[in-house]
Amino acid sequence: MTQEEMSTRVDSMSEATQLAASASSKDPAVGLRAVASLRRLLEGLERLQVENARKQGWPWEAIAAELGVSKQAVHKKYASGLRLRRRGK
Repeated sequence: MTQEEMSTRVDSMSEATQLAASASSKDPAVGLRAVASLRRLLEGLERLQVENARKQGWPWEAIAAELGVSKQAVHKKYASGLRLRRRGK
């Protein structure tokens, strides 16, 4: 891992920690913005790990089991995006 990658991960972890703290704010505007940001962060992390699993040959069933969803749900959510990325590369 390069120094830049490490710095980006540390920055992301710090941001996630700050967002988690803000999510429990008594101010609904602050809390709701933090929840929305955390949702976007989690969606990006999930997509990254699904791509990682598929690149390593994991079947959709195994990915779905780890995420606690059906094979159909994870396939519907990610399959078309992964195919588009492969064609573009």
